[in-house]
Amino acid sequence: MKSGGLRIFTIVFLVGAAAFVAWLIFQQLALSQKKEKRSGPQGPLPVEVALIEQGAITLKRSFSGALEPLADFVVAPKVSGRIEKLLVNISDTVQQGQLVGELDNAEYVQAVTQANADLVVAKANLAMAKSALEIGNREFARTKKLLKQGIASDSEFDALKADLLAKEAQLQVSQAQLTKAASSLETAKIRLGYTRITASWTGGGGGDDRLVAERYYDEGQTVAANQPLLLIVELDPILGVVYVAEKDYAHLRPGQTVSLTTDAYLDASFFGRIDRIAPIFQKNTRQARVEMIIENPGHRLKPGMFVRAEVALKRVLETTIVPEQALTNRDGENGVFVVSKDGKSVTWHAVKVGIREKGRVQVEGEGLSGWVVTLGQQLLKNGSAITIPEMKRDIETGSGEEPLS
Repeated sequence: MKSGGLRIFTIVFLVGAAAFVAWLIFQQLALSQKKEKRSGPQGPLPVEVALIEQGAITLKRSFSGALEPLADFVVAPKVSGRIEKLLVNISDTVQQGQLVGELDNAEYVQAVTQANADLVVAKANLAMAKSALEIGNREFARTKKLLKQGIASDSEFDALKADLLAKEAQLQVSQAQLTKAASSLETAKIRLGYTRITASWTGGGGGDDRLVAERYYDEGQTVAANQPLLLIVELDPILGVVYVAEKDYAHLRPGQTVSLTTDAYLDASFFGRIDRIAPIFQKNTRQARVEMIIENPGHRLKPGMFVRAEVALKRVLETTIVPEQALTNRDGENGVFVVSKDGKSVTWHAVKVGIREKGRVQVEGEGLSGWVVTLGQQLLKNGSAITIPEMKRDIETGSGEEPLS
């Protein structure tokens, strides 16, 4: 009995020990699998690369805005009347001083005739006053001699002197009436001239040709004095207006070149320059107005069009440039993975990011030369082994140059 019990105990012990050993082996295998999953595959990781450049890069900004006429001029008659003729219409070209319309002038012609008649009467009255004064001077001189001889009395002399003074005053009145009549005639002629409406402007770009943008009345209608009749605009050059935020305001200055595009001409670019920058920001938008002078031969650009303006704010002539896809972040720090000279591993390099331009980025840091990883860097760490499939295939087939030495 004792021998049989001992045998059973031994068997149970061995089975338990074997189970414990099996459990330990299972735990070790599971732990190894977890480590393998965390550390990832140990073989070289496939990546894509691009060459690190040395060259120029430009900081550009795009702004949205609209076009306005460089100058506009409202044609308005200085006198009221019925419109007899309108000689221009919308989109017609107008030159400086050109006659653009005529008002019914019958009333103003009559006013000139009346003023002419008043002038004739004033001239006649002046002639009569001069003649009367001459007669009065002779009579006064004769009476003065008679008074010395004792023939004329003092009362006769005083009466003639008073009459002479009255005639002198009448002459001055007649001269003033003549001046007034002449002035009235000139005024009547000017008002008659106002019935011929001309387009005369000042300012703008200095061109002699402009276009009719709006026509507010038609022939036969009555227009009041100083009521807008036509709107005339200057389109070459044309004015572009955008609004910029504070972060870009400090980089702008008059004279900077501007490239513009518009939905009306998707395949065309227009060029201009910054002319004026507002010294204040609008309170509601916190943006400042920027005006650009844009050359517009052929008048393709029109006021009211939506435009996108691109301005070169800053240019660095010689710097290190990598593709934007090469940038990655490790522990909150920007950097890139630079490929080793043998093309089999990578090194992490922290960088300071500068100007970005169309998928290219200016970077500053140590050891930035050769090739940089642009795809697949998410699985990389400093010293990771890599393989470059596309590059190997190019080398094997002889297409392209071998990028790594």
